Amino acid sequence: MAVTYIKKAEMNATTLEDDTREIVSKMLKEIEAGGEERCAEYAKQLDGYEGNIVVTPEEIEAAEGRLSQQVKDDIKFAYDRVYGFAVKQREALIDFETELSPGLWAGQRQIPMQAAGCYVPGGRYAHVASAIMSVGTAKAAGVDHVIACSPPKPGHGINDAILYTANYCGADTILALGGVQGIAAMAFGLFTGKPADILVGPGNRFVAEAKRMLYGRVGIDLFAGPTEIAIIADHTADPVLVCSDLAGQAEHGFDSPAWLFTTDKALADKVIEMMPGVIAKLPETARNAATAAWRDYGEVILCDTDEEMAVISDQYAAEHLEVQAENLDWWVQRLRNYGSLFVGEETTVTYGDKCSGTNHILPTKGAGRYTGGLSASKFVKTVTTQRMTREANREVGAAAARISRLEGMEGHARSGDDRLAKYFPEEEFLLEIPGHGVEA
Repeated sequence: MAVTYIKKAEMNATTLEDDTREIVSKMLKEIEAGGEERCAEYAKQLDGYEGNIVVTPEEIEAAEGRLSQQVKDDIKFAYDRVYGFAVKQREALIDFETELSPGLWAGQRQIPMQAAGCYVPGGRYAHVASAIMSVGTAKAAGVDHVIACSPPKPGHGINDAILYTANYCGADTILALGGVQGIAAMAFGLFTGKPADILVGPGNRFVAEAKRMLYGRVGIDLFAGPTEIAIIADHTADPVLVCSDLAGQAEHGFDSPAWLFTTDKALADKVIEMMPGVIAKLPETARNAATAAWRDYGEVILCDTDEEMAVISDQYAAEHLEVQAENLDWWVQRLRNYGSLFVGEETTVTYGDKCSGTNHILPTKGAGRYTGGLSASKFVKTVTTQRMTREANREVGAAAARISRLEGMEGHARSGDDRLAKYFPEEEFLLEIPGHGVEA
């Protein structure tokens, strides 16, 4: 394999992790001990916000009144597709029961969680689409109580469009809290009395670390880092579209990786030549973020063959993976590791991020090797059931007793023994195999 780094990143996904952990750990401990009062103090200290933490119906109505009808129509457009896709995902999760052997039935049930906490970023950008992706999907899954939180602005509160969207998608409670304090409030049940069973949604490194530290105590959607894009491109790719898509994701933040995997040296050189100019045309906030992201985390990797590009792509397991190349069906079948796949130049990460229907809360930092993104299934527990006839105990009870004794677990074995003795008092069973056991 001949793989050449035309441009190599100077930083990686672990940069800044240690400092983040120390800060988040301290905040979580203080909020758990100090409760709602400490949470409100952090809102004042970090966001300059002293208004209502629990958003009132009047505040929601006022926010709606400040939005144009076109904004509301666009939110509905996105919601209809994301919610509709999530409903289909939920319908694919089925209850069933099957008879494994005569008199032994095993089954599964799909049970939605009771409370979900949805974090909606609102710092550098107002992530309206994230409210749809998290709140809408949780509701489609059947969650009883959905809590949304988003960072407030001093003297105003949550961004109007975010507030309207969270309410439109069915949030039962909306909290004007950002960062670690927002995550902690949802996890500990502050202001709602309903501790979240699962925390979902994108956020900065502090939000991601708070979720990571709370995992186990609550469920989380995934271990998320800064957003990523990778593009697989060959000689047929349009360098203008490649640069546009790379820069579009790089605007998320200074630490957002953007990777190009290509078999075409001319395309690689053209993209490297064009990227500074494409980024320079962005507004200041986006330009500053994308400049740093492309400089420190951007990569261009030249490969000899399509198979080499596929291997590299699977190693990176990018959150968003675009394919702008020939033989699209081959790529769909060959690629294995990614968060979401965008097939052909006609689609782009932007569409998936905003309104095309699939969820944009996706695995980063290589997690695409073992998990997918947020879906209706994340809000649903698959639990199992079993039932048996007495007659079925004849076979299962004896086998379970023998296996238990093979493992040295006498207490387990006697659960089988006692049932066999009760149900079949006149019969004898082989309950252990001499010479085969832990003490043998």
